[in-house]
Amino acid sequence: MPHESQLNFSKEEILANVPTREPLIVKGVKCHGGFDADGHYRSPRTAFRVPAIKAWQEQHVATSGTPLFEIPADTISPQAPNVAQVKFILRSGVREPMVRWLSEIAIVEGFGAMIRELPVPPLATFIRENTAGTAIAHLTGGLFEAHARDEAGWTEEGGHRQMWDAARDAALSNPAISSEIYANLIAQRGSSQPVALFPELGQQVERLIRFMANVLAIEVFATSTFAWAEEILSDPEVSDAPIDAANLVRFIRSDESPHVEYLRTALSEIQARTLLTVDGKPVSGRKVVNDLAERAIRGMLRHRLNERPVMVRDLIRKTANVKDIDGLMREFDALDTPWTPPARYADLAPERGAARVGN
Repeated sequence: MPHESQLNFSKEEILANVPTREPLIVKGVKCHGGFDADGHYRSPRTAFRVPAIKAWQEQHVATSGTPLFEIPADTISPQAPNVAQVKFILRSGVREPMVRWLSEIAIVEGFGAMIRELPVPPLATFIRENTAGTAIAHLTGGLFEAHARDEAGWTEEGGHRQMWDAARDAALSNPAISSEIYANLIAQRGSSQPVALFPELGQQVERLIRFMANVLAIEVFATSTFAWAEEILSDPEVSDAPIDAANLVRFIRSDESPHVEYLRTALSEIQARTLLTVDGKPVSGRKVVNDLAERAIRGMLRHRLNERPVMVRDLIRKTANVKDIDGLMREFDALDTPWTPPARYADLAPERGAARVGN
């Protein structure tokens, strides 16, 4: 184990696992992580990664005098549809929407492998101050690779992609999976590039910071998704494997903690530094990070408050094989709960003044 004052780590150390006694086997596939002598789940690649992140965070606070970057808690809208609504449609025999929602989560987790392909320009070309012994100095030295392996698996080892699929199959007794799910999700994501907020930094630099801000927002907003899935999949009234399915979600949740922490650490370090434009002029790292993170938050809220509720209702109407679909939807809507975004995001709320989403 590293000394508490160590700030520089090799890629092999960042990717190193803690010792485990038993592997995690899911659907016959050995997944990452495992169980210690006491039967507790231990997340993968955390032997050095977790203490390293803690050391970088402590160094940042001590040297910059500023707190770590946070996605404000009051912006985290609940998951839609809410727990009561999902349990209602499952009790009504309508399972296809939940099959699709869990499948989409698994597919998005698999997309996490792309983070290893994110170009990172030499730090000295766009950051004026020293970056030795920081999280940003280790992005390509193991942090991005560990993140990619956690999400999508590595070689013969399964990751979150496989674990979400297994939770779905256990809870819903191996449902048939439509080939349309992947294609529809790709179509929703689109391929257009956002307008650059800081073109003077160059495409690669803004893309790097934007990508990290976007992934952090996704990871933080996902906390409500994990709680939602765990509560639903642990209910024996609607889940065919309440213990196994819920445990898989708990394991995934614990694995995600290092992702949130290294991303907020790296963004904090960039905030505290001076960025350089392509022609060498200084730009506030704080402004760049804050503006790109703000756009990411607004994008997440726009999707959750305006786009997803429409998609949810359309999917239920499309897939529910019931005689009285209008009656089903009336009961579904009656279980809805209001959530009002903070005043600074009031323009994103539906016209009725409060977003009707789940909790």
